[in-house]
Amino acid sequence: QVRLVESGGGMVQAGGSLRLSCAVSGGTFSWYAMGWFRQAPGKERAFVGAVTRSGGGTRYADSVKGRFTISRDNAKNTVYLEMNSLKPEDTAVYYCAAVRGISDYYYTEGNRYDYWGQGTQVTVSS
Repeated sequence: QVRLVESGGGMVQAGGSLRLSCAVSGGTFSWYAMGWFRQAPGKERAFVGAVTRSGGGTRYADSVKGRFTISRDNAKNTVYLEMNSLKPEDTAVYYCAAVRGISDYYYTEGNRYDYWGQGTQVTVSS
């Protein structure tokens, strides 16, 4: 079974940085397009960023463009989300997700993903 485990969440002051990691096991990592989503209290799950199988293509939500960077290391079976200039409104549970892709493409819709991690809490204080 494909398993995704997020790590790296925590508390940080506004303006600070965090790097989230998502380790994937039980599947061929290089076959999976990967995405990051987040869910704030009282809000629906929202798209954050996505990366293609090869890592050559990325896309971000407007709310995080210029501040967040998604990347992957296929040798380590890990996808990362580097978060800079964090704001209180970034506070949420962050989830990574995976879907097996035939071609090198990314996906922004949560329902495209088949596998999800348990989430990691990110709290940004004022």
